[in-house]
Amino acid sequence: MRTARKHVPALLAAGALAAGLAGCAAGTPGAAGTGSNSSAGASETPTLSGAITVYAAASLKSTFTKLASDFEAKNPGTKITLNFAGSSDLATQITQGAPADVFASADTKNMAKLTDAELIDGAPANFATNVLEIAVPPSNPASISSFADLAKPGVKVVVCAPQVPCGAAAETVEKATGTTLAPVSEESSVTDVLGKVTSGEADAGLVYVTDVKNAGDKVKGIRFAESDQAVNTYPIATVGTSKNKELAAAFIAAVTGSEGKTVLSDAGFGTP
Repeated sequence: MRTARKHVPALLAAGALAAGLAGCAAGTPGAAGTGSNSSAGASETPTLSGAITVYAAASLKSTFTKLASDFEAKNPGTKITLNFAGSSDLATQITQGAPADVFASADTKNMAKLTDAELIDGAPANFATNVLEIAVPPSNPASISSFADLAKPGVKVVVCAPQVPCGAAAETVEKATGTTLAPVSEESSVTDVLGKVTSGEADAGLVYVTDVKNAGDKVKGIRFAESDQAVNTYPIATVGTSKNKELAAAFIAAVTGSEGKTVLSDAGFGTP
């Protein structure tokens, strides 16, 4: 019995050594000091790469340009190409087979066109809201101070076409207030309306609050209480034909996440 007991410490030592070696092996899937971080890394999001094209409403130009730039900087090897226009034009282009990976609309109506046509992958996510504001040249030559003033004789007012979200919003406000406008032109995007005002071709234009803010001292903004009758909600989604849905989803996550919310809020957008 005494002889058997002499071997117990040796057996215990051998067991401890074996356990230690097993622990080292489990902690070293890679060689040089990666330790447990390696196993954690296996569950991390794979590195993003490739390119996508984002079709976005014209009113998103400044915000999406910044978001895309920031996204590329954080994800080397990715490329975000941006195409801005009126939401209705973009929806039509996508319906006709344009190579878009992501669609961001200035209203739910144009997004619904693509959803109904089964051209959208998954459910769209609402990420911002916007309301109309009157933009006038800095000198305000027509002395505009209210929405009703836009209907005064001789006032050259420019609006978006009815099929464009900003145009549909203008029509909603007209009906809500009983005001009938006689625009000198109807544009295909809100940026075109703003261009008419900044060039002096119009006395006033109906654009978004965000467009006035982005224009700086090029225009003067006139807010009106009736604008809350037509709040536009902005949805974003992956186009079903996208060849890089992983990158598309990642960009959408950036837009709808905390960083996107901050950029959009700073630009004057509201939250849905």
